[in-house]
Amino acid sequence: MARNLQVTLAARPDGEPQESDFALVEGDVPEPREGEVVVRNLWLSLDPYMRGRMNDVRSYVPPVQLGEVMGAQAVGEVVESRSPAYAAGDVVVGFFGWQQYAAAPAHQLRKLDPDAAPVSTALHVLGMTGLTAYFGLFAVASATAGDTVVVSAASGAVGQVAGQLAKIAGCRAVGIAGSPEKVEDCVSLFGYDAALDYKRDDLREGLKRECPDGVDVYFDNVGGEVSAAVHRRLALRSRIAVCGQIAEYNQSPPEGGPRSVSFMIAKRVRMEGFLVNDFAREHEPALARLAGWLREGRLNYREDVVEGIEHAPRAFIGLLNGANRGKLLVKP
Repeated sequence: MARNLQVTLAARPDGEPQESDFALVEGDVPEPREGEVVVRNLWLSLDPYMRGRMNDVRSYVPPVQLGEVMGAQAVGEVVESRSPAYAAGDVVVGFFGWQQYAAAPAHQLRKLDPDAAPVSTALHVLGMTGLTAYFGLFAVASATAGDTVVVSAASGAVGQVAGQLAKIAGCRAVGIAGSPEKVEDCVSLFGYDAALDYKRDDLREGLKRECPDGVDVYFDNVGGEVSAAVHRRLALRSRIAVCGQIAEYNQSPPEGGPRSVSFMIAKRVRMEGFLVNDFAREHEPALARLAGWLREGRLNYREDVVEGIEHAPRAFIGLLNGANRGKLLVKP
């Protein structure tokens, strides 16, 4: 009989997660209840927000409990169904977790067309990260033609889409990334007008050079010193979409308060945090637009693939330290 390899939360990390904070366990393949399907996971998404779910604190999603399977969105093939909506062989996307098999309510799934695009794209450019870039850039930051847009973590899953959408909208796009290879990806693969390496470049001088009239839109994925440098170059009535703060996720204890926001006063800056599910009613038309741009060759992507569910913890720790290039996926 098939067995179900799972990664569970073994301990709550203090600061940076360690591999010992996770446990690899073997369980039974679940049986579907009425209205459910069982899927075999094909692709598993690893994302920075999962670090927050490892803490026992109140947030916009409940924390993972000790001994519980780590939560994650995944693409899977239906192997057994007790729902008229799905049949064995269908490919679906849902929140199936860090495991090889999962049972899930049929009404929570979205069916994919394997002929329309590689099904792994449902976990990035045609999924939650693509939607995050779309709504953060257009609905939250109100980017329009002629704006100068700066994106941090510019080669990551969200950043690579945000930069390309900025170009599609007629903006100047400047990326910030953490290695020469990622900077090269930003320019050659994702079409940024320029990119800066925050580990090697003088960000203040680089932003002054690449954004001579200031920054109209800042798509913030990282926080910390990178964002502080961008704040110094903001233009009058600029907008900041706060998507993530990965520079702070492993801090223990946390800084304890916001950095100075005095920069917002003179420049009349609007700064807004957001979640992609704030725009749930608009997901379908946005996905249709993203899919159209992908078909037209106007959107590119890079996947960083790890083989084997047992390697998910190490890959996730690397993600928090910037080791990945592009969207990090696991083939269980």
